[in-house]
Amino acid sequence: VAVAELQPAALADDVIGMPVVLTCYALMTLLLSRLLISSPTHENASLFRKLVGILFTALPVALFVAVCFGYYYTALKLSDRLINTLYLLMFWLVIEATFVRGLSVAARRLAYQRALAKRQAAKEAGDGEGVIEEPSMDIEKVNEQSLRLIRLALLGGFMAALYWVWADLITVFSYLDNVTLYEYTSGTGANMSMVPISIGDMLGALIIIGITFALARNLPGLLEVFVLSKLNLAQGSAYATTTLLSYVIAGVGFVSTLSTLGVSWDKLQWLVAALSVGLGFGMQEIFANFISGIMILFERPVRIGDTITIGNLSGTVSKIRIRATTITDFDRKDIIVPNKTFITGQLINWSLTDTITRVTLKLGVDYGSDLDLVKELLLKAARDNPRVLKDPEPHVYFLNFGESTLDHELRMHVRDLGDRNPVLDEVNRFINREFKKQHINISFRQMEVYLKNLHGQEYKMVPIEPEAKTIVPLVDGKPPQEPPAAKLD
Repeated sequence: VAVAELQPAALADDVIGMPVVLTCYALMTLLLSRLLISSPTHENASLFRKLVGILFTALPVALFVAVCFGYYYTALKLSDRLINTLYLLMFWLVIEATFVRGLSVAARRLAYQRALAKRQAAKEAGDGEGVIEEPSMDIEKVNEQSLRLIRLALLGGFMAALYWVWADLITVFSYLDNVTLYEYTSGTGANMSMVPISIGDMLGALIIIGITFALARNLPGLLEVFVLSKLNLAQGSAYATTTLLSYVIAGVGFVSTLSTLGVSWDKLQWLVAALSVGLGFGMQEIFANFISGIMILFERPVRIGDTITIGNLSGTVSKIRIRATTITDFDRKDIIVPNKTFITGQLINWSLTDTITRVTLKLGVDYGSDLDLVKELLLKAARDNPRVLKDPEPHVYFLNFGESTLDHELRMHVRDLGDRNPVLDEVNRFINREFKKQHINISFRQMEVYLKNLHGQEYKMVPIEPEAKTIVPLVDGKPPQEPPAAKLD
């Protein structure tokens, strides 16, 4: 090929060159078939890779046939571009392998950082129970999305370089611009003209749609690995950023596609206005939920990983979508809540600004109990528990004289939401054990039962021994000196 580039006029008398070129084409076909088709590493390759392998293997065969039919000069010129294409292919494979390796290292580093953060949170929380973690994208999913997007970008670069190599031959497809599908009016008044839309424009619109779909689907994983994981963002910020960016990409792709097809904004604005009015009445709930979803992502009253209570529903926010938000309750059930509910309804976010919450324990003791000892034991139960914070310190209040109880309230604070139930369990067990030792009774509602017969006599139920009850007749409202031992079964 190099000799032919220098001496194109001598090709007709190149008797030695022809068998050499034919032999090289045969060897190139054999080598490419082993590398691109028969290689064990390509057994599980994608359909696109297999098609590329078959195409590059078939090109030397086509050139071999062209030389045999006398198209020697054409075959040599095409061979020059084929060699450059093979250089590009090798360069593309090396760059792709480098990116795959770098992405794998970045993903492992991200997983290691998350493991360290989880271990540190568990260490700060004691035994780690109840630690609130920010839900993040799964590492394998991130890796898959990032690989898909990187390969798409590399493929785009490879196709651009391939176009540069084969540009003078690809121009033969410019006839597609002469095939007009339809025309649209551009401008107003004297400047108004008809602009044609060809098959080439239609193909360009399809390419834009494909690129938009690929970016909106795979960009979150790439951002998670290369950008957001290196930023000190608040809880849920990464999810909100990737979600909004996906919306922006989809919107830009939609507008670009319409512009390529000749649908400009001045033609859409009246249609959009009419649709807005009609849809505003017919789909007001859907639009309300959509706008509410945007407000949630910007205002962030609810974030991914927050523990919330809305109405009689409590759980952890797992997904925020356009129309609805997914809440995973404590029974591990996914509940779909429309976004409008979060904006217009009353919402309790247990972890919006701080995860420290107060736990209140109410109990009553018998009349005549030592109230100072009761207070001391309640405070000891709270202060000796490692889950209860020292600041704010726990407090005990004697609040009310009940019907049969002296009502007390123990107020204490815990660091994490997951400590609320364990604290109640541990403190209740401590109180029950210590009150028994000090002979302090926790009151319960008591009732006296009287029986009255037809003669006006009243009988009071009093216990005299286990599993036996006695009817005591009242004389003038008072029990006699020796009550009869009439037992009731």
